[in-house]
Amino acid sequence: MNNYLFILFFGLLLVAAGPLAAQTAPYEPAHFIQGSDTLPYRILYPKNFDPSTPYPLILVLHGGGERGNDNQKQLVHGGALFQQEAVRSAHPAVVVFPQCPADSYWSNVQIDRSKQPLQLEFSTSLSDTTRGMALLQGLVQKLAGLPYIDSLRMYVGGLSMGGMGTLELLRREPNRFAAAFAICGGDAPANAAAYARVPVWIFHGEQDSVVPVAHSLAIAEALEAAGANIRLTLYPQVDHNSWEQAFREPDLLPWLFSKKKEVRHHPKNIK
Repeated sequence: MNNYLFILFFGLLLVAAGPLAAQTAPYEPAHFIQGSDTLPYRILYPKNFDPSTPYPLILVLHGGGERGNDNQKQLVHGGALFQQEAVRSAHPAVVVFPQCPADSYWSNVQIDRSKQPLQLEFSTSLSDTTRGMALLQGLVQKLAGLPYIDSLRMYVGGLSMGGMGTLELLRREPNRFAAAFAICGGDAPANAAAYARVPVWIFHGEQDSVVPVAHSLAIAEALEAAGANIRLTLYPQVDHNSWEQAFREPDLLPWLFSKKKEVRHHPKNIK
């Protein structure tokens, strides 16, 4: 009887873990170490991966609820999209999902959690960096130096905290990425000019009760004023979970992967 109960209990555990295990399976676990700190991440290689071939890189930043160090939760939103056979066949790419530490944040933003929706105040300083962002920038630098990453086709996107982190990463690395998407995030409008040359697609639910849609509207307006190439998609009856609609947008990945960073040639000095 004891053996039977053990087998039954173990079987129930496998059933409960089934969906998560299926989602994490194609993504290999890895860790980026910087000094005495570590950033866990999951990486998905293209089908029939050839390390001598340069591939696009897409970096996906999760929201606040997926912080930690289990190296799994960050795949909850978006992980299933990139492992679809149709997506992997149409857009061969290296896909990376880093996981922000539980005690940190991607973006340097002051949050008043005593109110709903949240009251957010975005930093305009580059001197103050969160632990999560410092580790993220280190990881980006490492990935950019890999021989199989195409430096002209690096992309970043994220949701909620990750949408905010996406825009801050663009500000800190304005010459790194060919395009980006930010879902239910935001940034200080004063920061827009720093990354106005990067095409950005912004998504937000108009009924967002956590991160007000006003933040996406404000940064979209500021980016347009700075001459940016942006797209703005608002979902009229959608709350904070606008990533569900955004990840179902049929044009999201074709739009993203169609962008390629311009090679800027500096004129030679003429004597």
